[in-house]
Amino acid sequence: MRIVVTGATGLIGRALCRALAGAGHTVVGVGRRPGLVPAPIVTWDRLGEALRDAQAVVNLAGEPIAARRWTRAQKARIRDSRVLATRALVEGMAATSPRPGVLVSASAVGWYGPRGDEPLDETAPPGSGFLAEVCQAWEAEAERAATLGVRVVRLRIGVVLAPDGGALARLLIPFRAGLGGPLGSGRQWMSWVHRDDVVGLVLAALGSDVWQGAVNATAPAPVTNRDFARTLGRVLGRPAVLPVPAIALRLALGEMASMLLTGQRVLPKVAEAHGYAFRYPALAAALESCVG
Repeated sequence: MRIVVTGATGLIGRALCRALAGAGHTVVGVGRRPGLVPAPIVTWDRLGEALRDAQAVVNLAGEPIAARRWTRAQKARIRDSRVLATRALVEGMAATSPRPGVLVSASAVGWYGPRGDEPLDETAPPGSGFLAEVCQAWEAEAERAATLGVRVVRLRIGVVLAPDGGALARLLIPFRAGLGGPLGSGRQWMSWVHRDDVVGLVLAALGSDVWQGAVNATAPAPVTNRDFARTLGRVLGRPAVLPVPAIALRLALGEMASMLLTGQRVLPKVAEAHGYAFRYPALAAALESCVG
């Protein structure tokens, strides 16, 4: 297929473009940093050209959530880079003939909001708060493509583990120094996923019409933040017993600290029902593949 990937040069996009090209697909990336992926990269003002003759679209565009403190301007960038970019993408698809047959559009487990110990599958109602509101608006824009006759898959992605960036890269600095530990109480849930499985889920969604609607892109065994810290410390051979007090996080990060101090216990029921076999269903193996 000819597949358009927005956010092609991001943490997930780079790996996805390599996998798609390796599988023999023609990939056209929409992004900002050409040369990072084995595909031509076009800018957003050439979106119509990129969509011409495309059979599928993967939408991964968005300002990194934890790039900087959540000022009013930064929150607007986080929202607009997702909502407005997805709106422009769907409008571009509407103006294209023939239209792509499928849109796999990223979302996040933030859609569920802070939910304590409640197990959450794709049938759970939406939550509240800044990230939940962003994700709900983001998914609503993607779902507009369904009115065009496009099959829409909305991937609610968890904390992505990868060897070359993302949340794990930031955690490795204190943990390798023996200064790692749980955040706040450590009781909040972390719905994590290895990047290889995010790529695998995208490939599965592109390849079969049974994939449609919301799909939780998380490993089947979420853990508490305390257990995550213990497992990472064990994999690195370092102690992981120094907690970061919640008040320190709030002073350092402001509102963004809420993302770290709350969580969701998300389960990938749809992926499992469709027979997807996770390459990394357990946290220890996932971390070892990233840091070993």
